[in-house]
Amino acid sequence: MVNDILELADVRTFFNDLIDEGVNAHPDEDFLNYINISTGQATYSVQEAEVRNILMHKAFDVCKRQGADIYDLMQEIYVERSYS
Repeated sequence: MVNDILELADVRTFFNDLIDEGVNAHPDEDFLNYINISTGQATYSVQEAEVRNILMHKAFDVCKRQGADIYDLMQEIYVERSYS
């Protein structure tokens, strides 16, 4: 998992990390709300969710500064990964 988000490349890495974790993430969703469909248990511990929520907030900030649409970027990465 990426440790910090300072530029768009870090945002891309973060989104790819989430895909690698098997999560169909949405930028507006709190990571505490993710549930493993197979087990019915929380996908992330409170600490894990907090880390990802902080990273997502940083991703929003970087995208805003760089003039990138975070929703389009995340969708682009999901599509890239789906067809690779």
